[in-house]
Amino acid sequence: MDTKFDSIRKYAETAMRQSGSHGFDHVLRVIRLCERIGIDEHAEMRVLIPAALLHDIARPLEKEKGIPHEIAGAKIAELYLISIGYPEEYISPVTRAIRTHRYSTGDRPEFLEAQILSDADKLDAMGAVGVARTFLRAAEHGGGIENAVGHFHEKLLNLGGLMYTESGRRIARERHAFLEQFLAALEEETGLTRT
Repeated sequence: MDTKFDSIRKYAETAMRQSGSHGFDHVLRVIRLCERIGIDEHAEMRVLIPAALLHDIARPLEKEKGIPHEIAGAKIAELYLISIGYPEEYISPVTRAIRTHRYSTGDRPEFLEAQILSDADKLDAMGAVGVARTFLRAAEHGGGIENAVGHFHEKLLNLGGLMYTESGRRIARERHAFLEQFLAALEEETGLTRT
């Protein structure tokens, strides 16, 4: 792995001190998923790992100023990678991957590393971690169980069908099954069944 990865990691960790549904622990899980999928799919790790480390770098800025974090993050990542002398040929793909990773923008990632980042980010919203993050998110927005159930239906149950890579689809099948089981039990126990 590139020796600059440690510097990028420290930079990202410092910028993302807040905890919660999009804290640095999320970034670390996305990196692990990117490594796993990237090896299976023969990705260029010098693009994929920096993109994963920096994909949510502008989340605090979005929260503070309302600027979409994927757009601001791509610019921040570009300037930072230039400042540390990261190889120029990888900077543009890193920033393009960051710009297209977000579920809600509709921008389609057009190359393998961007697709893997998109898959990994979505996968971290599925399975047991996805359940935990959903309740963190609900609390962050002043909601409770009912809000979390709504988020399952509005977003999480749709993610499995949005994977770009075969490796992502394989992991998503397992995590989707867990989500369905958990949600069925939660709805039964709370009486919050949606039709």
